[in-house]
Amino acid sequence: MDKTPPAVTPISIDAIEAARKRIAATIVRTPLIKLQTGARGPEIYLKLENLQPINSFKLRGAANAVACLEAAQRSVGVWTISAGNAGQGVAYAARQAGIPCTVVTIETAPETKVERMRALGAHLVTASFDACWEAMERRTFPGVEGTFVHPFDDDDFIAGNATMGLEIVEDLPEVRTVIAAIGGGGLVTGVASGVRARKPHVRVFGAEPETAAPGAVSFSTGKASPFPQWQATFVDGAGGKSVFPRMWERMRPVVDGSIVVSLEETKRAMRLLAEKARVIAEGAGALSVAAALRCSEDAGPVVAVVSGGNIELAKFCELIGAL
Repeated sequence: MDKTPPAVTPISIDAIEAARKRIAATIVRTPLIKLQTGARGPEIYLKLENLQPINSFKLRGAANAVACLEAAQRSVGVWTISAGNAGQGVAYAARQAGIPCTVVTIETAPETKVERMRALGAHLVTASFDACWEAMERRTFPGVEGTFVHPFDDDDFIAGNATMGLEIVEDLPEVRTVIAAIGGGGLVTGVASGVRARKPHVRVFGAEPETAAPGAVSFSTGKASPFPQWQATFVDGAGGKSVFPRMWERMRPVVDGSIVVSLEETKRAMRLLAEKARVIAEGAGALSVAAALRCSEDAGPVVAVVSGGNIELAKFCELIGAL
């Protein structure tokens, strides 16, 4: 039976502050460092979420969502759907809570993420991208039991992500633009909610690869839209086949648009991060930097959220070595 989610409502500052207290002992308050590009353009700062214990921002939302569950919900265990990072976040939080976790894993998930989910104690069920995408809408998957933790369309998950926005404006009060990747939309919605709770006039943009940019189409058409030309690439942690209508409701009031970048720009951003900041970012984590490099000088200071660093080192070297 399909499960009906609650109505979409804005993420309040009270919910974000409560999430910050709730997850403080689990997550890292990640640093904000200036990227020395050596070229003209806006000042760019990096919010290094790749330094979280699971090397991804997803721990913020997962830790808050699991912590908010009632005892009866915890008693049956939790499950989620993921290409790797959300699965690690929920598995990490579930292990801390002493409850079982199942992850319905997209079959194209990189082996490094699969291994990390297993190491955290998650039971994995592999499925196709389309089956996983449909299950995220239905909130059910055949044969999987327990309490579902949605990897992006969940108030508690988004409130956890939003704690990052508070940190950004506290560490860089003069920030003018913030950019974060769009996958399901929970990251950019959360960051925007946190930033704008304190600095309403800061502009917030999503970043997507040219091969998977339903967010850009949705902002262009003014409605939640599919992306029929979707292709699987090394940017596995962002870019879906469509924007869910509920996530469009969440994004539209707080996000200004989406910046689409090429795969080559993403690879160059990965290399730049490694060379200039000694940061290893996965494809999705470098999208924001690629987008920031496109911004005009007066857009700065720009904060680019480096959302994750879970990439096989051999693959990373292959991608940046070919430039």
